[in-house]
Amino acid sequence: MPKSPRAGAFRSGEVKGSGEVKGRAVGAQRISYVPVEQMDSEMRAEMERCRREGTPRPESSAVRAHVPAAFWFFANSWRDLFRDGVCDHAIKELCRLYVSRSVNCEYCGNQRSVKAVQAGALIEDQVKDLLDFESSPLYDDRQKAALAYAEAIAWHLDTDDAFWERLRSHFSEPELVELGCMIGLTLGQQSWLRLLNIEHHEVLAGTTASMAPGFENAEALKAAKAAADYWAPQPGAGTP
Repeated sequence: MPKSPRAGAFRSGEVKGSGEVKGRAVGAQRISYVPVEQMDSEMRAEMERCRREGTPRPESSAVRAHVPAAFWFFANSWRDLFRDGVCDHAIKELCRLYVSRSVNCEYCGNQRSVKAVQAGALIEDQVKDLLDFESSPLYDDRQKAALAYAEAIAWHLDTDDAFWERLRSHFSEPELVELGCMIGLTLGQQSWLRLLNIEHHEVLAGTTASMAPGFENAEALKAAKAAADYWAPQPGAGTP
């Protein structure tokens, strides 16, 4: 199966605002946030949950709030398919982060599931080799099978009987359905969110919920994106 690294992939989870980041032009925010005070009481309660727990963080929810159906579609689907469900949560978090690497969504790659981290099921070292998961010693066979599933979905790869036998040796059909739906949902949402130039710590700021290490607040975020290794080197390019 071919490898699928992208040029210029971010490292541990970076964010961006207007201006220039390591030679890359960064544009203005493309869709505004709906002010929390303009939302109804149920939406405000969900926004408070986003502030408290993250995944999703408040900014992406505030964009979806322009259309309440879009707001609740994602909030409810993410609860049922990602935070809850039949497949173990940490596997889903690895697949979510794999998609972030694949589509170069810095906003989503900045985040870590509080549920997975608190359970000790996700350690930061596991995030480093996502695009080279097959050859990495950081993942077990079940994790590698799930990541192969995410790879095939994200990169439109053809699959054969051996691929499906591998998946079935680790996952039940309900788990494969849930995992596939979750990967498809996050692939679509992250592919969209990366276009919007939204930034963390802009809506209901003041908590560190679900932020990756080194990006817990606006000050840490600013320092992280100014670091020399903010971007991974592109193939054929020297280390920045």
